[in-house]
Amino acid sequence: MEDIRREALRWALANATEHGGKADLKAVVGKLVAELPGWRSKIRELSEIAREAVAEVNTWSREEQLLQLKKIGPVKRQKHEGRRGLSDLPDIHKYREVVTRFAPNPNGPLHLGHVRTALLSHEYARRYKGKFILRFEDTNPENTMLEMYELIKRDLRWIGLSWDEEYAQSDRVELYYKYAERLISEGKAYVCICKIERFRKLRDRGEACPCRDLPPDEHLGRWERMLAGDLSKGEAVVRIKTSMDHPNPAVRDWPALRPVTRPHPRVGERYSVWPLYNFSAAIDDHEMGVTHVIRGKEHEVNEQRQRILYEHLGWSYPTAVQHGRLTMPGMPLSKTQTMRAIQSGELSGYDDVRLGTVAALRRRGFVPEAIRQLMLDIGLTLVDSSLSWETLYAYNRKIVDRMANRYFFVPEPVEMLVHHAPKLREVRLRLHPNRPESGERILPLEWRGDALVFRLSGRDAASLKKGQVFRLKDLMNVKLVEKGKVLEADFQGMEVGEGPKLHWVSGCAVWLEVVMPDNRVERGLAEPAVAGLQTGVVVQFERYGFARIDTVKPKLTAVYAHR
Repeated sequence: MEDIRREALRWALANATEHGGKADLKAVVGKLVAELPGWRSKIRELSEIAREAVAEVNTWSREEQLLQLKKIGPVKRQKHEGRRGLSDLPDIHKYREVVTRFAPNPNGPLHLGHVRTALLSHEYARRYKGKFILRFEDTNPENTMLEMYELIKRDLRWIGLSWDEEYAQSDRVELYYKYAERLISEGKAYVCICKIERFRKLRDRGEACPCRDLPPDEHLGRWERMLAGDLSKGEAVVRIKTSMDHPNPAVRDWPALRPVTRPHPRVGERYSVWPLYNFSAAIDDHEMGVTHVIRGKEHEVNEQRQRILYEHLGWSYPTAVQHGRLTMPGMPLSKTQTMRAIQSGELSGYDDVRLGTVAALRRRGFVPEAIRQLMLDIGLTLVDSSLSWETLYAYNRKIVDRMANRYFFVPEPVEMLVHHAPKLREVRLRLHPNRPESGERILPLEWRGDALVFRLSGRDAASLKKGQVFRLKDLMNVKLVEKGKVLEADFQGMEVGEGPKLHWVSGCAVWLEVVMPDNRVERGLAEPAVAGLQTGVVVQFERYGFARIDTVKPKLTAVYAHR
């Protein structure tokens, strides 16, 4: 929240200094909404923050406004170049070619937070005609999952990302060994065999552990014992030497490699020592020529650790480009939370409809274009973004409404007989109201004696009153004459009337189960054309919502997206 207040104050100051010392609330709110699309669903809260900032700024003299703007920093006006939210990448002049990377850990499925980093890294590489690298950071055999490599690549391709080079760190362990031995021999790293509790107590007091100042030959001997498997998990760790006066204890003599006894899913028992994240990531960024590291601002400590390693090795650190955290209220975005729920059986899998994973969004019928545009609109802001489902729905609706064919579906159907109706056998309706080229679908009409048979949704049937005139959508007007277990109605005409328009099904209707976002299942009847759709097709059930056909056999199911 402090980040939001700071941005509001920044925009209020910028607006005031440009317009005679008085900031305009409407203009400031507009700027904040444009820069923080994830907050559109919280416009009242955002407006109140902006109102407080404007009120404060407008009490200051022009000299004070200029001084405060200098302290807080000017606004970063984005140059969208056809892509809202995508500002210019810093330090372009320093590099011959822009190289970015996305480096997922294959320990769980991708969610929206990962997509943001991957998409921004990909877009910047393509914008500057550079290189985009996919690198699997799989140096923890204890949580690496073999099926995640292909699932992650599938998710990235679905979003529309392509990569120029692909690596798995489990194929590069010998390279990490080479640098570890170099650092140990140069006295810039050492093998610590202290109990972790004792090391942390010394570290937090700014004191070196007894291992630190032993000669390099002693540490190289310990390193060989680690490689031979003589020192197992918890008995030794390679640490990078730092200043013990560093203000952040987490940076002091940070761990770089450790023994792991569990076999790796890809390379088995080939290695007994594995690098930790900061060591392998930093080395690979240098070796792969990465120029810009785009990542969340929660990596600040990791960056401090890696910069020290770069200094030890005489390298120049790449340009770090940070963005704020992305959260969805009520929706766990953490891999750890997701995997724990799946393993316990609380969730059915990576595409459980209650999740914010890419797999779940794909299953629900969200289209990659909507997700891409939303993430680009949020952009690289350092402010944490709170993304609501309503915002995601709005982006998706704008696209799928143009492409999804229309059909009728009535949950919890109630039968209705219509008397004195014309002898119609079928109805032909457009698949899309604004795209005649999409063609038509045929709805057969069922007769029982001299009455037409329809099914209405249970909710619509419950809302009707005896004597009420309403319209069966795109067909006829009827008047309800009896309201029992089966509704009875009389035909009233074909012209469009003023009563409510209700969707319906009649002959050859098919049973359909719709899985809702909370995993509830709604069962009802759909018009027969729905049975001929292919798995994966996104449709709009009129007056109900958008959904994706999930299975056709052994039963017809769809997954609900949104209204």
